[in-house]
Amino acid sequence: MIPQAITETIVLPDGREITLETGKLAKQADGSVVVKCGGTMLLATVVSSKEAKDGVDFLPLTVDYREKFAANGRVPGGFLKREGRPSDNEILTMRLIDRVLRPLFPKDYHAEIQLMIQMISYDENVEATSLTGLAASAAIAVSDLPFDGPISEVRVGRINGEHVINPTPAQIGELELDMVIGASMDSVVMVEGEMQEISEEEMVEAIKYAHDAIKVQIEAQLRLASHVEKAQTKREYSHETHNEEVREEVMAATYDKVYEVAKSGLPKHERSAGFKAILNEYLDSKDEEWLSANTGFAKTYFHDVEYKAMRDMVLNDGQRLDGRATTEVRPIWSEVDYLPGAHGSAVFTRGETQSLTTVTLGTSLDANRIDDATFTGEEKFYLHYNFPPFSTGEARPIRGVSRREVGHGNLAQRALYQMVDPENPFTIRVVSDILESNGSSSMATVCAGTLAMMDAGVKLVRPVSGIAMGLISDGEKFAVLSDILGDEDHLGDMDFKVTGTEKGITACQMDIKVKGLSYEILVKALKQSLEGRLHILGEMLKTMPETRTELKPNAPKIYKLTVKKEFIGPIIGPGGKNIQGIQADTGTTVTISEVDDRGHVEISGKDAAMMDKALEMIRAIAFEPEIGEVYEGIVRGVQTYGAFVEIAPKVQGLLHISEIDWTRIKNVEDVLKEGDTVKVKLLEVDKAGKMKLSRKVLLPKPEKDGDKAEA
Repeated sequence: MIPQAITETIVLPDGREITLETGKLAKQADGSVVVKCGGTMLLATVVSSKEAKDGVDFLPLTVDYREKFAANGRVPGGFLKREGRPSDNEILTMRLIDRVLRPLFPKDYHAEIQLMIQMISYDENVEATSLTGLAASAAIAVSDLPFDGPISEVRVGRINGEHVINPTPAQIGELELDMVIGASMDSVVMVEGEMQEISEEEMVEAIKYAHDAIKVQIEAQLRLASHVEKAQTKREYSHETHNEEVREEVMAATYDKVYEVAKSGLPKHERSAGFKAILNEYLDSKDEEWLSANTGFAKTYFHDVEYKAMRDMVLNDGQRLDGRATTEVRPIWSEVDYLPGAHGSAVFTRGETQSLTTVTLGTSLDANRIDDATFTGEEKFYLHYNFPPFSTGEARPIRGVSRREVGHGNLAQRALYQMVDPENPFTIRVVSDILESNGSSSMATVCAGTLAMMDAGVKLVRPVSGIAMGLISDGEKFAVLSDILGDEDHLGDMDFKVTGTEKGITACQMDIKVKGLSYEILVKALKQSLEGRLHILGEMLKTMPETRTELKPNAPKIYKLTVKKEFIGPIIGPGGKNIQGIQADTGTTVTISEVDDRGHVEISGKDAAMMDKALEMIRAIAFEPEIGEVYEGIVRGVQTYGAFVEIAPKVQGLLHISEIDWTRIKNVEDVLKEGDTVKVKLLEVDKAGKMKLSRKVLLPKPEKDGDKAEA
């Protein structure tokens, strides 16, 4: 017998419906929900261990999102015909979900949580990732897990000035702004997106519109959970033990000393060493019995001391850990053309954060090809971000590209790609290697990426800079911090990254760790970020005021031309013979593809003369005569009525006897013989494709006798 499911319906502003269903699938999970919109369906499940593992003092939350190829009627590509490692798109979706959920679990809950979302059906008119945050929260809402939610996420876009919630795949290409907003009923928790140089006011307006839609989705989750018996009583847990006596003693013994070190404005490692010395001094004053019982407590509570001292210093004295004022940006220096072998390179250093970024220019063969369950295509601009352990003075295992590296790289990519000139012919690969890190390394990547592209000669609509903003708030007083340090991110309440040009915002990423962020604080943070961005941009332009007008000698050059569809085959030749011959003779790389019933040819190389030769060889094969053009041809045949002139290989037109000269000619061979070279102008092409040529129009027209007499 099929179980009776519990369902709730959400109506989007445009009338589309989202259905939440529980009680039918995956019933052994702690929480299970199917979310459906059109033909797109997601299955979200959550399971949490009953007890925390020994020594775990954090939230071990794992978020996993996978798109099943079968959901779209496809078989995975590659040799192994099964889903493998997650795609970048899946990883980015996991991060979006994690960043909203993690702050809303109790801080003392340390049992392992595994949240899995699967796309089990796909409708090309419904974008699946827009529903993942809703699905994740709904699964938790119908479980017995303790959670300060529900929450939801929506994708908000704007088309022709009108906002749209969860735009369709067809609409996404038309968006003026494209953001994912995560929020609870009373507070925005997460923002991420890209924009076409919008203002701060426009961004806040879009966030408010999204928040209104989120509230409707949260109400639906509450209604759904109210019908699930298991969700009525949340599980009890005890994952931490505390000693209030030790807490008070640590605070009393170390707070003033920590405050003094915090206020000294020391560099990162010296400050950390100062804090560690204070803790060790305190522990050294204790006997072995006390240490055996309380060392763990002391270390935990000492972190609380650092947290309180830093925040008190900012709120009460307006001073930060490195001695800066709240609006002050760290010292900046930058350099371009640092690497002679790269097509473009830049070093950008802000405080103790440094990015060495390279730009490589490639052809269409170098495009980043994507073969996901819901999308097949390519990227001609892509950015990779690397965060090696030495950048923070650590030695730790390297296990491939981390989710963080994928996320930071994607943010920088979205900040930059839309500012590349639309006429750019190259595939562009940007790689940022973080050599030092003390906060805002993704924003250093944006700045270094801009400079490296300018150094490579890539035309930009406008240069882009980025800044990370922070927040310290005690519920009454607050301070917005420009260009935050790593410790200010860790100990603060907000990490708000904003990138843009002098004209407007191009991308953002915001994570909030406290409830109740007011729009007043959000607006202040955005306004303050604008000042910081423009300051940073000014420093960048001192290093590289203008984009290089010429590519570097080692960079490839590209010619592009289009030909008629019927010429694609002749250019390639039987078995690729012709195109391979052109490449071998000229040392160039030639690619051709069919787009919109035309052949798009791309010639790349470093020798301009050889590229010109390849271009002429292709034009000879794909010759398209143009009326009014002058050609240098070869006489291939002579008749009594004129001569046949070959103006391109196997392309001949008639040069009638009357068009050979302004004077009357009785015999064609008196002027032209087979094999002669002659310049002719194409006068017309008739419906049958026959060409009429003229030589006389290129010759001076003789004066008439009347004209001579008048002179």
